[in-house]
Amino acid sequence: ELRKCAGVWKIPGMAWIEVKNKVHEFMVGDKSHPQSDEIDAKLKGLSRQMKESGYMPQLDLVLQSLTDKDKEDALCGHCEKLAIAFGLVNTPQGTIIRATKNLRV
Repeated sequence: ELRKCAGVWKIPGMAWIEVKNKVHEFMVGDKSHPQSDEIDAKLKGLSRQMKESGYMPQLDLVLQSLTDKDKEDALCGHCEKLAIAFGLVNTPQGTIIRATKNLRV
C-alpha cells in the first residue's frame, strides 16, 4: 500500500519461451495461456516426483499469510517454471528448453 501511495511499483516477473517458432509469454501466476490446465498438471506432477525423491519446498520463503498449500502453489507459479513446464508439455523428450526472463536473478 505504501508503495502505491509513493508511486513506486515493481516490474512484474515475466518469462518467454520459443516453441515451434512461436514465442510464448508467461507472468507470475499466469492462468491466461490456452494450455494453462496442461501446464498446471505438469507442474503438479513434477512437484509430486520431487517430493517422492525427498525434496521439501522452503515455505518460509513465501512472506504472505497463506496456508502451506497456497504457499506451495505460489512457489510453483513463478513465470520461469510456467515457461519450462510449457516447454516440457510441447516438445519431445530430450529437447533442450531455454526460457528467458526480464529480471536478473
